[in-house]
This record gives sequence, structure tokens and C-alpha cells, in this order.
Amino acid sequence: FSVGKEATPAENCNGEFPALRLAPMTGAVENVGYPDERAFYYDLLMAAATAGFRLALGDGTPDEKLLYGIEAMKATRQFYPDIQAAVFIKPYANEKIFERMEWAREVAEFLGVDIDSYNIVTMRNKAKLEKKTATQLKELKQKAEKPFMIKGLFTPEDVELVREVKPDVAIISNHGGRIETVRGSTAEFLKNYGKELRSNCGQLWVDSGLRTRKDILTAARFGVKEVMIGRPIVTALCRDGVKGVKKVAENLGGNS
Repeated sequence: FSVGKEATPAENCNGEFPALRLAPMTGAVENVGYPDERAFYYDLLMAAATAGFRLALGDGTPDEKLLYGIEAMKATRQFYPDIQAAVFIKPYANEKIFERMEWAREVAEFLGVDIDSYNIVTMRNKAKLEKKTATQLKELKQKAEKPFMIKGLFTPEDVELVREVKPDVAIISNHGGRIETVRGSTAEFLKNYGKELRSNCGQLWVDSGLRTRKDILTAARFGVKEVMIGRPIVTALCRDGVKGVKKVAENLGGNS
């Protein structure tokens, strides 16, 4: 995630350590090797919450992936009553997104769209995803009734969407390094477009490729409010359970 010595512009450094949030992940059986999809979401959310991470849910095909996540959130809230999730829905037709927003509303702190998943061809074809326009995203923002997020910002075209829609949360992400629209890292994109994005959204978050406390501090210097962590948490969960996930939180510098 390093962008070199230029990654320390004083005017953007607010001194606040970003909150750490679990990144949205689904497909436990095919992507993680977990033996059971439903058990994965429960184990992942409970471990992340216990370690002090804020939570997130993603969705996928079939619908059970989101429904299992919502079910696991409700179970987690039996132990952590005040906890909620940032819920990311793939860029289906808007009517389908509205339906999923209703499913998730009870456990959602934020609701949003994972626009970069459109750029993964197999995912796009399997789930019939759309390339969202600013008009469509404005409609979703109006219907969300929760702070609205746009995740997957990784091209200049995406920056223009943020300028038009002005979401509550804008999230730089290349879907864990799986997006091939442009070369480069999320750090480089943050360096080039972070200031403009911050001026057109409520909060700026970043996802994909952050692995050390130094990475988190670099993001903070560009005004990032939250950092999303995915693979390190899943790897730790599979290797050492809750103990391993707590260690990830400690190594990254804790949470707020």
C-alpha cells in the first residue's frame, strides 16, 4: 500500500487513526474452502466483532449468501446488541437492490452498492449485474433510508460518479486486487483522487491491499476514516480462530 515519501501531505493529516472494518466477503465454500456457507458467516462475524472490528456484509448468487449473512448478524447481536453492519449489494437492476435493502435494513448501519463487481466478467454474467449510472445511484441513495455507500472506486469515471451522486461514504477498492480495469494500487488511486473524493462525500474509506499499521497510517494522512480488512482476517480465522483474528487487530493497531 506504500506510495512513497509523497504520502505525507500535512494538509490532509487529521491525526485520527482510522477505524478498522471487516471487508464484505461471501462464497465461503468456493473462495475460502470453508466446509459450510452458513457457518462461515457466523464464525467470521463473531470473531471480527470479538476482536473489535466493525462489521460488513456482502451478497452474491444464490440469495442465501446475503440471507445467511443477515442471519449471522442477528445472532452476533445477541452478544453485541448495538453492533450493525455496512451492507454492500451488488449492482443488480435497481428493483432487485431495493428488495435486498429491505432484507438487510434491520442489521444495517450503512447500505450501499459494490459497483466494481460489475468489472469481474464471470460475476457480471452469472448475477446479471449492471454498470450503474449516476441517475440510478441517486435513486438508490434516495431509497436507502440509511447512509448510502458507493464501493469500488478505481477509475476516473468512478470519481465522476461520486461527484454527481455525493454519497455518504465513498470507498476506494479494486475488489481485493481482482479488478483489471486499470493498473495500479488503491494507494496510488488514493494519492491521485483522495482529495477530490473527500470533497464530494461524507466519509472516505479504503479497501484492498492494506496489511500493516504503516498502511493504515498512510491512509489516515489522506483523510481516510475507515480501512476495510478482508484476507488477513479470513486467513487468521481459518488458521487460529478468534485468537488469530484478535492478533490481526493488535498488529494493525487496534480499533475505535
